[in-house]
Amino acid sequence: MTTVDTVQSIFNDAEGMAHQAIERLEQGDIRDAAEKAWCSILRATNAVVLAYTGTEPARTPQTTMSLDSLAERDPRFNSLKNRYFSRQETLHGLCFYLGICEPGEAIERRIRETPQYIRDAKALVENRPPA
Repeated sequence: MTTVDTVQSIFNDAEGMAHQAIERLEQGDIRDAAEKAWCSILRATNAVVLAYTGTEPARTPQTTMSLDSLAERDPRFNSLKNRYFSRQETLHGLCFYLGICEPGEAIERRIRETPQYIRDAKALVENRPPA
């Protein structure tokens, strides 16, 4: 499988998880929805990192450091980076791990915005400058 194929496969996985996240939210399981949304965001970010570096991060800290490094070199990554860190904290940390996920605007909005995050991540890959 080529890198391009792997990137697309990861994005497909991210889209599937985002769909599941919204389904779980609509079924009233906000905690599971938050974790599925976070997984989707992590997968989409891994696809971006792979597309730009040639290496898929094996663990979340590698994804985090790689995205931070990309953003330091290119401001086009700043929006993705800011949203990544916001979702890591709220969806993964507060809601899933700590169970602090009262239904309301902040958590639900971030879950529902997951497909847009993926679209923006894909746009960064599709519009990357030639190597």
